[in-house]
Amino acid sequence: MRVVSINIGQPETLVYFGKETLTGGQKAPVASAFLGRAGFEGDRQADLKNHGGPGKAVCVYSFDHYPYWERVLGETLSPGAFSENLTIAGLHEAEVCVGDVFRVSVGGALVQISQPRQPCNKLAGKRGRKDLPDLIHANNLSGFYFRVLEEGVVHSGEAVEPVTRDPLGITVEFANQVMYRHRPDLESLHQVLAVEALSAEWRRSLSRRLSKAP
Repeated sequence: MRVVSINIGQPETLVYFGKETLTGGQKAPVASAFLGRAGFEGDRQADLKNHGGPGKAVCVYSFDHYPYWERVLGETLSPGAFSENLTIAGLHEAEVCVGDVFRVSVGGALVQISQPRQPCNKLAGKRGRKDLPDLIHANNLSGFYFRVLEEGVVHSGEAVEPVTRDPLGITVEFANQVMYRHRPDLESLHQVLAVEALSAEWRRSLSRRLSKAP
C-alpha cells in the first residue's frame, strides 16, 4: 500500500442541487502534511457533528476504486474526488479490518481503522449524483476512517505499512453489511460491537439496534 495523495481543504459555500451548502469536501493535494490527533494540519470540516473528531481524524479512500467510478460517473477523477484526506493504493474494504494499525510514511504517523465511512449528501452533491451514497453502499466501496495513535508527518508517495491486525478480523466490508444491510442476526451485531477499536459513534448506533432487537 502507498499514499497516492494527501488532500486537505477549508470549508466553503458551494451550490449542490440548487442549494447553498457549506462543505469542507473540496480538498486539494499537498506533498506532505503533519498529522495530529484531530487530523491533518490545514484541514477543516464544515459539519463537526458528523465529520472529524479523534475517532474520525482521517478519511481514507482507495485509489483502486477510481477506475470503477470513472466508468459509472462518466468522468475522469483526480485523487481527493471523494473528499478523502488520504487516497491510498493497494487496499480494499474486504481485506482491512476495524482495529487494524498502520504506519503511514517512513517514521510517520501511526493510525488505526476506527469505522467505515458513511458517505453523505454533500459527497453526492460534489459528484452531481443523488444516488451516489446508495451506489457506494451497494458496492461495499465506502472507504473508512483512521484515528491517530501517534502523530507525525505524512508524505505523498510513501508506503503504508501494516503494523498489527485486529485479532477479531472484522473487515470494513462486514461492518458495512451489518450497519447498512441490516443483517438480522444478533451474532453479527455482537461481533462488530466486540471490536475494542470501534468508534464511539458506531458503537452507540449498533448498541441502540441491539437494544431494540426482539
